[in-house]
Order: sequence, then C-alpha cells, then structure tokens
Amino acid sequence: MTAVASPPDAPVPPRVVPRRRARYIVAVGGCVIAVIAIALLAVELSGNVVYFRTVSEAVHDRKDLGTSRFRLAGAVVPGTIVETKRGVDFQVTDGKHTVTVDHTGDPPDLFKPKAPVVVEGHWASRALDAPFASDRILIKHGNDYEPPKVNTGNASSGKSATS
Repeated sequence: MTAVASPPDAPVPPRVVPRRRARYIVAVGGCVIAVIAIALLAVELSGNVVYFRTVSEAVHDRKDLGTSRFRLAGAVVPGTIVETKRGVDFQVTDGKHTVTVDHTGDPPDLFKPKAPVVVEGHWASRALDAPFASDRILIKHGNDYEPPKVNTGNASSGKSATS
C-alpha cells in the first residue's frame, strides 16, 4: 500500500462559528441597542417635563431664573384679586412668601380666593419687586370635582326657562 500525501498548499477549511456563540453575539447586540434606545428616550422625555416651583423656591432662585419661563405654584391670597383690561392681577403664597401675579387673559372658572393654582410665565423683569407675568393658570382640584350645575329649565313640569 502506498500512502497518498496531500499537497502542501492545500487550503485550510474556514472556521465555523458555533450556533451558541452566534446567538450570544446577537443577544448582546440586542441588549446594547435596547440600552441606547432607552437612554435616548429618557433624555428626550426629560426635556419635555415641566416642573413647578413653589413661591419660596421661585423667590430664592429669582436671580438665576431671570426672565426665563417656568411654572409657579401657590394658593390665591384672598382679597388680592383685581380684574384688569388685560386679565387679572392677584397674589399667590405658599405660606412663607407672597408674589404678585400679573395674568394676561381670562382666568379659569374655578379661579377663586384660596384656590391652589399653578401659573405659567416668567418674572416681568430682573427687579426684585417685579411681578410674575403669567399667561396660563392651571387650577388644582381633587378627584371628587363636579362641574357646576347648569340651569336648563324644568322640562318635566312643562315650564321653560323663559316663562
């Protein structure tokens, strides 16, 4: 018997990646993509969240806030509501500090003394006695809120609202 030797320049067969390793690579790649997507989503959403500052926080940070836009939370001080041609002026407090609010536009229906409100706007100027210039009032209310009853007449008695 004679042995047949393979030629010295024979190509080496390519190395095959086992299936288990391929699955591992795909799983790790998927996790990396998911982490990147979650991080991008968190950064994007955090820019859209608008927090409010209490009156004391806003007064303390007044110099840093300048005339940038933010939300201010407090309770409407009784006896300070004055209607103007442009809207309404009033004061809000958190019990420690009080700020004058110059609101442009109509206040919401639930706006009244002692109502907890969030006003959106900015300091009118950098002066320490400048009012807060607002163009939006949000009223905070509980889950048991019911809209006011509207008198639509008494249809069951046959009377109309005009009789």
